Amino acid sequence: MISLIIADDHPLFRSALSSALGAEMKGISIAEAYDLDSTLSCLQQMEDVDLLLLDLNMPGSGDLFGLIRIRTDFPDIPVAVISGSDDAGMVAKVIEAGALGFIPKTSEPVIYSNAINAILAGDIWLPKYLESELQGMPKPDLSMQHRVAELTPQQYKVLCYLHEGLLNKQIAYELSISEATVKAHITAIFRKLEINNRTQAVLVASDLKLQIGNQKT
Repeated sequence: MISLIIADDHPLFRSALSSALGAEMKGISIAEAYDLDSTLSCLQQMEDVDLLLLDLNMPGSGDLFGLIRIRTDFPDIPVAVISGSDDAGMVAKVIEAGALGFIPKTSEPVIYSNAINAILAGDIWLPKYLESELQGMPKPDLSMQHRVAELTPQQYKVLCYLHEGLLNKQIAYELSISEATVKAHITAIFRKLEINNRTQAVLVASDLKLQIGNQKT
């Protein structure tokens, strides 16, 4: 029995892919998640997950944040990214961040099946046309993404609220904490991200497309 998790915020896509994989592959068990929190919950609760099919743009994920967080917390669980965008630069970042494959969402069921079997066999799977594009491409720098992934869930929320332009007292209200605690979180964020001010924090959050989604406290 192959145990998969499909993590995507579009229920119709999850349902369609689950049905297609169930018809294409025998002996397969599929769980579904819809955001980063539910994905982490599935990974914590399920035993012997063979592969996670992960959408990069779910609520709470923010660019590579979700992928790096999952690879950090669950290093033994293989991850393949599924996405509607196949930009070669992003795919290079995905592989550098620890994904073992990249599957375009528009792929036929047999392609998904082939990719899953290849990854479970220990290979890195990419569409042929992307393999050629990635050859010779410089190694992407993911140092900031890794620093962001080291933030606590509460610090991550504070960073997102800074990006939204909220004042300290507004952040305190949203998170039901004191302004002093907000200031402490901001100080920790600056230290972990190796930045010096709120403007730089906003630029980081903007560049990495960070969003709160349903992050837990």
